[in-house]
Formats: sequence, C-alpha cells, structure tokens
Amino acid sequence: MDPAIIAAVLAFVAIGGVGMALSGGGQPTTASRRVKAVAATGKVDRRKQAVDMAALKRRQSTQDALKELAANEKQSRQRRFSVKGQIAQAGINLTPTMYWVFAGIAAVVLGIVGFLVYKWIGAAMAFFVGLLGLPRWVLGFMVSGRQKKFGSQLADAIDIIVRGVKSGLPLNQCLRIIASESPEPLRAEFQALCDAQAMGVPLDQSLQRMYDHMPLPEVNFFAIVLVIQQKTGGNLSESLGNLSSVLRSRRLMTEKVKALSAEAKASAMIIGALPLVVMGMVWFTRPQYISILFTDPVGNLILMGCAVMMSLGTFIMHKMVNFKF
Repeated sequence: MDPAIIAAVLAFVAIGGVGMALSGGGQPTTASRRVKAVAATGKVDRRKQAVDMAALKRRQSTQDALKELAANEKQSRQRRFSVKGQIAQAGINLTPTMYWVFAGIAAVVLGIVGFLVYKWIGAAMAFFVGLLGLPRWVLGFMVSGRQKKFGSQLADAIDIIVRGVKSGLPLNQCLRIIASESPEPLRAEFQALCDAQAMGVPLDQSLQRMYDHMPLPEVNFFAIVLVIQQKTGGNLSESLGNLSSVLRSRRLMTEKVKALSAEAKASAMIIGALPLVVMGMVWFTRPQYISILFTDPVGNLILMGCAVMMSLGTFIMHKMVNFKF
C-alpha cells in the first residue's frame, strides 16, 4: 500500500482521536459547571429560606410580645384606677384603710359645715363631696404632678442607658446607675425595677409594675422596646436612642400646644370664675339682694340651673383647649 495513503489515514485517525478527546473532556466540564451552578443556587435558596424563616420567627415573637403587653394592659387598668393604685401612683406611704379614714373625717367636717349653711340638703351634698370628691381630687392632683416630673426625666434616663450600652455596660448596670443618681420620682421607680430584677422577677413583669405605678405612654413605649429587644434581639442602643428622640419631640410638641392654647385657657378661667366673683362681691356688699337665691325655692332652682350651665360650659371649654396627640 502506498505509504502516503497510510500516513493520511493515520493522520486522520489521530486528528479524530484528538477531537474526540477534547470534546469528551469538555462535556464533563460543562456538566460539572452546571452541577456546581445548581448546587450554588440551592445553597442560595436555602440561605434565603433560612433568612426568611428567621425574619418570620422574629416577626411572630414581636407580635406575641405586643399581644402579651396588650393583655397585661387590660388586666392592670382596673388596678391603676383603684384607690390602692392611685396611692401607689402618688408615691405616698398610705394604706387604703387610712385613706378612707381621712376621707370619712373630711366628709364629717364638710357635712357639719353644710348643715350649718343649708341644713340637711347641704349636709348631704357636702358629705358626699368630702367622702368621694375632695380626697380623690387631692390624690389625683398628687398623681398628676408626680407623673409630669417622671415624664420630663425619662428621656434623660434613656440617654444614660444608651451611653452605657454603647460603652459596653449591661442593661442591669445602667438601670442601677439611674436608680442611684437620678432625682425623684425617677429614682424610686427605677430602684423598684432593679429590686425586682435582683429578686428574679422577669423583665416584662417588672416593667409592667412600673407601668402600673406610672401609666404614661412614654413608660409604655420604654417597656415595649425593652421587652421586644429581649425576646427578638436587635440593637438596643439604636432603639432606645430613637425612643429618646421621639419622647423629646413629644415633649416639645406638648410645650408648643400649651403655649398656643395659653390665651384660650386664660380666657376660659376668667369666664368661668367671673360669675362666682360677682356673686361673692354682691354677697359681701348687699347680702339681702342675693340672699333670695338661697332662701326662696325659685331661687334654689335658678342656682341649680346656673350650676348645671356653668359646669357644662366649663367642660366644653376644657375640651376645646386640651388636645390629645
């Protein structure tokens, strides 16, 4: 056979073998790349599923914490409006029994004064006011003053926690710093919180007790942030820093509302006090001219009508100059 033909055949076979080798080696490479791509996609999907599952669990934990706080709020509402709850909010060392004893004494004294002024009807009205009206008003006045002081100091306390957490201190240590270095009533409430923590009371229950003593929206926000952070995690310093900014903004808005409504409040006070002032001036100058309102039955009806209309007008003006936000 011709050597040239043999060489051509061998060259053709060699070239075909090389081509088959190259094509055969490329197919596993492509397949392996596809397998790796599918595996990487599966890893990404599993990672995404894990992230979504963690976010779902965190969202569910947050919802459960909010539901628990709402349930505790409903349960503690009756405790806060009771006499014992009002005494605790006022921060005074007084038992409910002593409160009712003082209320009874005030009722008897006012009843005697009412009897001397206007016999049995005046005595009954004065006794009712002394037993249920005046003590509750005094207690509510004390509670309101204490809550205003606490609300104005809470933002500074939250800033102390933010700076302490950023510097590496634990939350309990920050709470102890507030309890030892803050003025009243912030000191007493945070001291009670630290004492409850030291005795092993859970944080959510300790914060619920604080909210029972100080039923303010600011305290409720503070409790929600701490409870959610404890159950779901997160950046505590950032959350409390945002809360501090919100509380300061609310305080600034409150002061702006007071400044804008000061004129209307002054007008309402003058209009409401003017009839009483005029009646007092007439009583001291010409008592026989106004005494008919107290001695004649028609005068009594006129006084009752005036009292009803004055109360209604005062209530309407109070609603007009007080804003809820």
